[in-house]
Amino acid sequence: MPFARSPHGIPVEWRRWRPPSLYPSAGYDPRKDFAPVGRIGMSPNSLVVHPSFPVHSVGELIAYAKQSPGKVNFGSAGIGTVGHVAGELLASMAGIKLVHVPYRGTGPNLTDLLGGHIPMSFAPIPATYENAKNGLLRMLGVTSLNRSSLLPDVPTIAEQGLPGFEAVLRYGLVVPANTPRPIIDRLNKELGAALATEDVRSRFATVGAEPLASTPEEYAADIDREETKWSTLIKSLGLKAE
Repeated sequence: MPFARSPHGIPVEWRRWRPPSLYPSAGYDPRKDFAPVGRIGMSPNSLVVHPSFPVHSVGELIAYAKQSPGKVNFGSAGIGTVGHVAGELLASMAGIKLVHVPYRGTGPNLTDLLGGHIPMSFAPIPATYENAKNGLLRMLGVTSLNRSSLLPDVPTIAEQGLPGFEAVLRYGLVVPANTPRPIIDRLNKELGAALATEDVRSRFATVGAEPLASTPEEYAADIDREETKWSTLIKSLGLKAE
């Protein structure tokens, strides 16, 4: 995970969430080892299927999977990625069995999906948007609670019979746990100012992301909620990273 230095010489990290409970020893505790500065933004995934797959909505997908338990594969960019846990969350909430097919990145995942080797996948919106627009993929939904600004006509999975469904990639800024509060407050102020600029907001929009400024306390609550949510699911399913 990349680090930079603040003007005060404090290492700061632009942290992308990945559930540490997937690993026997993650090497860090997100609640204890870091002091949250604030959220940066949120990026949802898209649920897409090959055009030959005979479903046109999340409801139809669930019905199909119930008729063919354990026979529907879904691809992701790899074990522990947001696309992986999104599929596991959907299966858990819908009471269906999906078979995860992990790839080494989004490119190989979508190559096999476009070739019809797997029927469906969870993948970042920028990677699926043009293919869906050109009819090479069918987009069933997005994984955020609210619709994507890039895809206002595509319903969320939560809208399609699974209320509360959310599986997104969150970005935030953290510093070492012993960082003095005045420095955290200064960094939070500067982060909020940057996220409010039109340049940053427009750059986020081009990749289907949403800027989400917050207080340190709000981001700490996010971290606690996300770790609790995903560790519970991961442990219940016995998932582990290889």
